[in-house]
Amino acid sequence: MFIVIGFMAGGMCIGFMLRNRHLPGLNKAITVLIWILLFLLGIEVGENRRIVQGLATLGIEAFALSLASVAGSCIAAKGLWMWLNKKRNGS
Repeated sequence: MFIVIGFMAGGMCIGFMLRNRHLPGLNKAITVLIWILLFLLGIEVGENRRIVQGLATLGIEAFALSLASVAGSCIAAKGLWMWLNKKRNGS
């Protein structure tokens, strides 16, 4: 775990030092690396027999959590929008 945190902190430091430089192709490289990581994660999940056997249950739980998250975000956004408009109109 400390190795992961160390790599993240090192990346943040390097990013901070290079923040004013234009690095062409960096966005494409990051996108490709994310695709590779997702592919490898899919392979890892596919190899795990317990996850594959429980996929139906996990899928239902994931759908319910996603739906609740989206609904909560929409409600919070609507409340914030109404609060900001009330303050803007001076009410």
